[in-house]
Amino acid sequence: MTRTLEPQTSAPARVRTAFAQPVIWPLMALIALVVVNVIVTPDFLDIRIENGGLFGNVVDIARNSAPLVLIAVGMTLVVATRGIDLSVGAVAVIAAAVACTRIAAAADEGATTTMIMAVMWALGACLLLGLWNGFLVSVLGIQPIIATLILMVAGRGLAMLITDGNITTVNNAAFTELASGTFLGLPLALIIALVVVAATALLVRRTALGMLVQAVGINPEASRLAGVRSRTIVWTVYVFAAVCSGMAGLIIAANTNSVNANSLGQWIELDAILAVVIGGTALTGGRFSIAGTVVGALLIGTLTRTITNVGIPSEANYLFKAVVIIVVCLLQSPRIRASLRTLLRPDSTKAVRP
Repeated sequence: MTRTLEPQTSAPARVRTAFAQPVIWPLMALIALVVVNVIVTPDFLDIRIENGGLFGNVVDIARNSAPLVLIAVGMTLVVATRGIDLSVGAVAVIAAAVACTRIAAAADEGATTTMIMAVMWALGACLLLGLWNGFLVSVLGIQPIIATLILMVAGRGLAMLITDGNITTVNNAAFTELASGTFLGLPLALIIALVVVAATALLVRRTALGMLVQAVGINPEASRLAGVRSRTIVWTVYVFAAVCSGMAGLIIAANTNSVNANSLGQWIELDAILAVVIGGTALTGGRFSIAGTVVGALLIGTLTRTITNVGIPSEANYLFKAVVIIVVCLLQSPRIRASLRTLLRPDSTKAVRP
């Protein structure tokens, strides 16, 4: 009986294949940051149970990264369609402003039903804002960076109008649970983010939606001629990004039981774009990675905690953050990866003598 031998992949080839994956570099950078934190703070990875919930540095990073994960996941699909959404921070603060003002003005401020209705109003407002962005981009044909810049500039002004320019505080236990509550020991904010990530990944990988998003991002005109409703796809991803931003804004506001239209979610749109790019999604559209985006968001969250643990002066925070991100992006460069593949390739120039 003849046995068919399957070709064996050599170890160097497997290494080269692994390093060719876009997500490997942010993952290695994340592991490196964890190692640095463990060296500086030996009990960094310790996790304890208090009142039925998990607590520790790792849990805190995951909880604090949940809003960024939500926004970055929405941004991923927008970027995959060759777009960009600079208004996610403004949408987040508008959602927080709507929810907090509704709770504060309610007859029974502490009721759970008050919180539910406030959240529905906030997400409804985000839905309209997403429809507005999608209309400008897909129907009127305005460049995405300009179309979303309009709402980015006007959004905080709108939030100021909603809150009358005041810092609105609320006293609602159910609303507070969005940020500080736990479920099965895990932070509720993290669970919300993971549910959205899992649902998004399942939708884009197990249905035709992911292929359609990629087709629109690679060549919108060709996809339209092929029968793809590119306008509908683009409109949908901007609405999805706005709703994700609204959920993130609610979690951020619940963390302090207040909303400050001037500072809530400030510059979070830039962190979201960085998380998307670090995760391997191409700004030119088409290729995208939900898992890579999550790793990128966790990398940024861990980097923020590392800056505090290492004791870097506050005036150097942004510089240190920029250096780390530049290094990760350089490692993802095709030219750098080609150089690394050359170094890892076995030396085949030596002649084999009998």
